[in-house]
Amino acid sequence: MKNEVTEEAVSQATTALDAHVREIIAWHFSPETGSPFWLDWAKTADFDPLTEVKSFADIRKFPHFQDEWLRDEQNERWIPKAYTGRPFIVFETGGTTGMPKQRIGWEDHLRDYEEFSEYLDAEFPGSFPRGANWLMLGPTGPRRLRLSIEHLAHVRGGSCYHVDLDPRWVKRLITNKHFDQAKAYMEHVVDQAANILKHRKVSGLFTTPKLLEALAERVNIWDAGIRGVFCGGTTMLPQYTRFIVEEVLENRIGFYPTYGNTLMGLAASVPLTPADQFSITYYAPQPRAILRVVDPENTATTVEYDAWGRVELNTLTREFFMPRFLERDEAIRRRPRGQYAWDGVAEVRPFGAMQKTIVEGVY
Repeated sequence: MKNEVTEEAVSQATTALDAHVREIIAWHFSPETGSPFWLDWAKTADFDPLTEVKSFADIRKFPHFQDEWLRDEQNERWIPKAYTGRPFIVFETGGTTGMPKQRIGWEDHLRDYEEFSEYLDAEFPGSFPRGANWLMLGPTGPRRLRLSIEHLAHVRGGSCYHVDLDPRWVKRLITNKHFDQAKAYMEHVVDQAANILKHRKVSGLFTTPKLLEALAERVNIWDAGIRGVFCGGTTMLPQYTRFIVEEVLENRIGFYPTYGNTLMGLAASVPLTPADQFSITYYAPQPRAILRVVDPENTATTVEYDAWGRVELNTLTREFFMPRFLERDEAIRRRPRGQYAWDGVAEVRPFGAMQKTIVEGVY
């Protein structure tokens, strides 16, 4: 079957990942190429990464990466020595009040979306035509996503229109129960998107589920020219996914959900099948990023397939090394599938969502 993955493919992916781990560890912990942060960290560590980390399993020797490091450390501390003298891009993630997490970068976001472009052709033929223009209805500013979506449009031979969005402001309004202001702000954003669709030719759309729903109430998305929707940002559980696919997109516009962030990049979803019952599964861009679903009480342990656990992210590129970061998400661990010979995560939602109230904005 198309979705089945052979043991040989899984073995090859594991071998490739282990080789990549050795390369990245050598890069970040060698004085010739490493960053000041990791070189200083290694001086007081209770193990030697250069000699003791030989496979992805050995990454568990590291403690969990602390997001405070990305708030408190000066960004220059994260520059690999090999990148000295190259001005960096500052990307931000999270944060409603106080200092947000920052990640610096150069070209990682370009590589992620170039690879993703190939997935669009392979898995959603016709929904995202090459040479067509895009509309990005989502956060710009210091977010990595703005540059990434524009690069995706360019790689595919089109250009990109943008509508700005400040998700921190929306979340603050909702947290403070200023629901009328939040609604007015969302209407302001949707008005701009509807105006672009009225006056410009656009075929691909990136937005969030809530903004997609609001936009569809204003305009007929199909008649406006949209043929594919690349969607992410907030929780999409099966019943809501079904609503988007069947009611909002009327089963005739391609729907490509994604799970990603500034620290990871982009985890692509596999096309939904009847067997999925609208449960979305995402696969990280291994070996550059690896997702594990771990036991929250014992994070060294991966949960069984089809069980819930907390999402742990490992980012392994020459620009950025981030081992064992515990995301504020939980998910179901899924088996390898299709072209992805490694684990996936499904039905991603905020960690502890069933036990406490979680505030989500429009992104």
